[in-house]
This record gives sequence, C-alpha cells and structure tokens, in this order.
Amino acid sequence: MAKLTFRIWVLIIALFLAALMIFNWNTMFASGIEVKSVEKDSTSYLKGIRSGMIIQEINSKAIENKEDYISAISEAFNSGNETKISIKTDKDTFVFLANNLTEITIQPLTKTKIKTGLDLSGGTRAIIRPENFTATQAQIDDLVSITDQRLNAFGLNDVTVRSARDLGGDNFMIVEIAGATSSDIKTLLGEQGKFEAKIANVTVFEGEDRDISDVCRNDAKCSGVKECFQSQSSYVCNFAFAVYLKEEAAQKHAEVTKGLSLDETGKYLNESIYFFVDNNEVSSLLIGSSLRGQAATEILIEGSGTGITREEAIKAAREDMNRLQTILLTGSLPYKLEIVKLDTISPTLGQQFEKNIIFLGIIVFIIISLALFVKYRKIKITLAVILTMFSEATLTLAIASFIKWNLDASAIAGIIAGLGTGVNDQILIIDETLSREQTSESIKQKVKRAFFIIVGAFLTIIAAMLPLFWAGAGMLRGFALTTIIGVTVGILITRPAFADIVKKIAGQ
Repeated sequence: MAKLTFRIWVLIIALFLAALMIFNWNTMFASGIEVKSVEKDSTSYLKGIRSGMIIQEINSKAIENKEDYISAISEAFNSGNETKISIKTDKDTFVFLANNLTEITIQPLTKTKIKTGLDLSGGTRAIIRPENFTATQAQIDDLVSITDQRLNAFGLNDVTVRSARDLGGDNFMIVEIAGATSSDIKTLLGEQGKFEAKIANVTVFEGEDRDISDVCRNDAKCSGVKECFQSQSSYVCNFAFAVYLKEEAAQKHAEVTKGLSLDETGKYLNESIYFFVDNNEVSSLLIGSSLRGQAATEILIEGSGTGITREEAIKAAREDMNRLQTILLTGSLPYKLEIVKLDTISPTLGQQFEKNIIFLGIIVFIIISLALFVKYRKIKITLAVILTMFSEATLTLAIASFIKWNLDASAIAGIIAGLGTGVNDQILIIDETLSREQTSESIKQKVKRAFFIIVGAFLTIIAAMLPLFWAGAGMLRGFALTTIIGVTVGILITRPAFADIVKKIAGQ
C-alpha cells in the first residue's frame, strides 16, 4: 500500500472538517418535526417552546413528519374547546391548556447547515432605491436598518435586508422575504411609512426629526437593561432609555397628560403611550406619574423582555429596546421608495429547480468521467479526477455553510464554474506528469511547471471575479464568492493532493 503524502492527508482532514460543517449532527439521526418559529408571548412561547426544538410526541403520539403533526393536532383539538396538550421535544416536555397551536410554525428536520436562497426555497426579492433621490452609502445603511425593523414589526419571518452597490456607484437596498408574494412587498415597502406616538388616541409626537431631537442608545447612563426578576416559571428583565423631545412636542405631551389620572399602583398614568408604524400598533409602554402635565423634553421610556432563563430575558429586553429606539429615530422614512426590480419564485418551483441542479451535476460528473477515461484509458486517473471534483464541491459547500451564505442559482453556477476550472488544471497536471516526451526534466519539475501556469490562471480568475461583487447591484455576488472559494480551495488543497496522487499513479 502506497504511503500517503502530507498533501493527501491535508485533503483528508479538510474533507472530515467539511462534513462537520455541512451536516447538522443534532438532527442527522433524530426523528420528529422541527419548530421553525413560535409567536412571541403566545401560550406555547411562555411555556418554553422555542424555534429549533424537535417535536417528538404530541399527547403520546409519535411525530415522524408533517402529516403526523397535522393528524395529532386535529385529533387533540377536534372538539374545538380548550384541551390539555402535551408536547414532548428533544429538550423537555411541555404540558398546557390550549384550543389550537397556530402560533407554532413547523418544518422538516434540517439535516444540513446549508442555507438556500430564494431561487431554491421560494419567496420574493426586491431591489429598492429612494425615488428621485441619490442616496449615499450611509443613507442606504440607515434605510436597511429602518426597513428591517419595519418588516419585523409586521411579524414576517425569514427576512433578509442588505445594502448593495452596482458598478456605476449607485447604492441600492435588497430585500428578500421567504414565502412572501410580490403584492406583499409592494404593500410593505411601496409606501413611505409613518411613525406616531399616541396617548388617549391623540398624537403627541412623530418619529425621526419631526418631534424627536435624539434617542439615547449607546450610553449606559441613560439606556440599558436595569433589573431582572423571576416570575413563576419565567424571568422578566426591565429596560429603560431616554428620548429627547423638541419643545413643541414636549408641550403637546404636557397638554395631553395633564388631565389623566393615576393607575392603581400610583406609579403610572392610567393611559399608556402607543407606537404606530403605518397605522399598525407595534408596541405600548407605561408613562411615569412624574410626567403628568409636564412639558419635559426628556422622557424615560420603559419596557421589558421575558424568557425561560435570565440570559434569554436579558436578550429579549435588549432586542425590544433596540427595536423601539430604531423606530423612534427612523420610523418614518424621509423619502418614498422605488422598487427597481421584483422577482417572485414559488417554493414548488424552487424545489424543482434544486432537483434539476442535482440531476445536472450528476450528468456533468458522468460526462467528464467518460471523456477522461476515453482520453487516458486509465481508470485510476479517472477516479482521481472524480475524487478531486467531489472534494472541491464539498469543501466549497462547507465554507459557504460556515459563513452562512445563502446558496442561490448564481452561487451554484459559481461552484460549477470552479469545478470546470479545476478539471482544466487537473488535465494540465496529468499531461505534464504522464508526458512521454524525452526530456531531462523529472516528474517533480514537470508538476512544478504545471503549477506555475495554474497559479497564473488562479490570479486571473480572482481579478475577474472581484468586480462581480458590485455588478447588477450585487446580484452576482454569490457567483463571484463561490467561484473564488472553489479556485482557492483548489490551489491550496485539492490541486497539490491531486498532483501527488497522479505522481503515485505514474510511478506504478
């Protein structure tokens, strides 16, 4: 048995690490259905059910798939009345009274950590920019933050909002929402938006610079989580932050609150302050009794977050505080948005596209393998090329999973392009190694000469891919990234290992 070289061992170790990064070992051998999301503050959420948990049984009935889940739910709530429900998960068993479980969204167990884009999972993608307004990068970054908060306020899941720039230097915002339709996008983002704070149904101030001069965010003296305490089976953490109003807004606040009475505790007014985005209520907070009838330009806004553990409650409190601070600062957009491009892909079409990609990949492997076998007439050479192609594809997917990159059609095309470049390099190594020309060069020298050409091609590809990060408002970033990852993996790991394998074959 031939001794494995250092480069081949590097490839083996890299493939082992790739398997750890690609596969979700927590669910690989598990059975059940995964909780995708749980509506916050619902009965299930307060009892401790969280996204990522695996439902194994409902009322002692085993759950293997979505059909089992639907059957168990139908059986449990067939009377339409509130009933006792027992949900066994991989973490714990939860027992409570309910008349439905609509607050829980489920999905099949995810066996891998590979994230797919809308091309494969379905949904809507919109490229957006301010209408009749050239935005700077800083303004687009603010718009991304505003839009992300707005979409979360509307209760949407699986939302990705990011900035992008094309080769002409224009800045855009890209919004991707799984499961949304084009009409949803137009409804949520086609309007300018409006933020209001109301007390007793009277608007006391509006968002951004209309009435607010500043909001304390990153100063522990006037913003942060103040205290936590345990309440029955959960924890509650309170937060507070200061809001600085302009004089006119402060005076209006005083006029509205001067006639209000105190609640039973005597600490707060009997009316809360309600926050609205596009006429939809997103939050409400108590008003301290000391602010009654006061034209205060500084208002302390308080709220809380809950969780099963203290750490979870602190995290929830910070998230709610940050969300409200962002809404208060930028809830009302300063300009109207223009949807430049809108693409919608159904989940069914995405699944079919994924199957077609896999089928195409298999066909490509077969064609390349047959062509190489016909050319060299050596099964070992053919198997070595196949192993290298498989290794490069696996390592590229592993790195994409590790950095949590969403694989869309362009990213998959980049993987295929990287494989094509790899095959070219492998053929060059084979031809140099197996060359029968009578020269004084050793096999090592020939391989070294081949690598000189390969490195030159590698640098050319990198230079060609970099501009694609900005081409088409960044829509080709996936293609550029996976191509760069593929050729880099090839030049550092798979090509050197392949050269050693071919040298061993040539020496036999």
